[in-house]
Amino acid sequence: MNRKDVLKLAAVAALLLIFIGAASWTGRMQSSEEARIVRDAVRRAALTCYAVEGAFPDDLDYLRENYHLSYNEDRFIVSYDAFAFNRIPDIYVLERGAMTR
Repeated sequence: MNRKDVLKLAAVAALLLIFIGAASWTGRMQSSEEARIVRDAVRRAALTCYAVEGAFPDDLDYLRENYHLSYNEDRFIVSYDAFAFNRIPDIYVLERGAMTR
């Protein structure tokens, strides 16, 4: 192999690494966007309940049963902490199996 072939091979390898990195980044961005959508759906259901009933619900089951909240429970874990009837609950969404730093 001459120097020109080595440079071509290095350039192809660099482009391949850039492509793999970009694909990985795109996948992470899509996952975080989907988690945001789930969080927003839970928040909207809780706010609707508050507007209709005058109190935030105690748990997600109430929102599922009475306000038709649904999300992929196999994929997402939702933490819903209702600490007062008149304060919006803390809502956190994690993707199952996702790496955290």
